[in-house]
Amino acid sequence: MAGPTLAFWQQRFDTGQTGWDRGAPSPQLLDWLDRGQLQPCRIAVPGCGSGWEVAELARRGFDVTGLDYTPAAVERSRARCADQGLNARIVQADVLQHRPEAPFDAIYEQTCLCALHPEHWQTYAGQLHRWLRPGGLLAVLFMQVPNPEALASGLIQGPPYHCDIHGMRALLPEARWHWPKPPYVAVPHPNRGHELAVVLTRR
Repeated sequence: MAGPTLAFWQQRFDTGQTGWDRGAPSPQLLDWLDRGQLQPCRIAVPGCGSGWEVAELARRGFDVTGLDYTPAAVERSRARCADQGLNARIVQADVLQHRPEAPFDAIYEQTCLCALHPEHWQTYAGQLHRWLRPGGLLAVLFMQVPNPEALASGLIQGPPYHCDIHGMRALLPEARWHWPKPPYVAVPHPNRGHELAVVLTRR
């Protein structure tokens, strides 16, 4: 499998190399929730990491399923929810192969796409479409970490991998997803770069 392995991510958690972790839920998720753009429903959080967003969604009444294939991430997410007395399903699974028991109403995608090698993006995009019911929402944060030298020479650098918005429009085409009109909100990232926040609707 191209890109980072399970052992790579496990070592990151074991050694505290988790610069993507804000130590709190994403401010963009909080904004979507506070404005009612995401309302309690059956929701998935792929690549849930330390579980900040899973816990926040559970606290607000969502039927939430967090997925991660790294044991340390699963343990952290489960512990965070348990410490707060929150009910959430945390599943150790490979998002490229996972099949949910029933479609979700929404997916919160923040750190999973940019952590996957681009070779696997088409498979993952197909998974997201299959996981959602028609009319379901994909609340996504596209990581923006362009490297001019890498782009000029065709190098693929990551994680995190740069999610160019033009490439994202091709990956998640209008025929399968409704895109709102730009511009999109730019969300500063604690590690580096920023994210573009978009809520897509599955056709």
